[in-house]
Amino acid sequence: MPRYFFDIRDDGDVYPYEEGLDLADLRAAKIEAANTLAGIARDAGHSSGENDVAIEVRTDDGLVFHAAFVLHRSKQ
Repeated sequence: MPRYFFDIRDDGDVYPYEEGLDLADLRAAKIEAANTLAGIARDAGHSSGENDVAIEVRTDDGLVFHAAFVLHRSKQ
């Protein structure tokens, strides 16, 4: 079972997740990343600013994929 690491990138800062999670496969890692971003999106709804957050998912072999949440106000 591969170990996946979910590093969070928030407005230029990186918060590495050094423990990682043992997940069955890539699909499980994608679901975990999506659920994490959904939680961040819920929290972002309470702020008045703009948010750019990404999760970089990696294994011991390197980067596997990244997922992002972007919230920008229109210029009105």
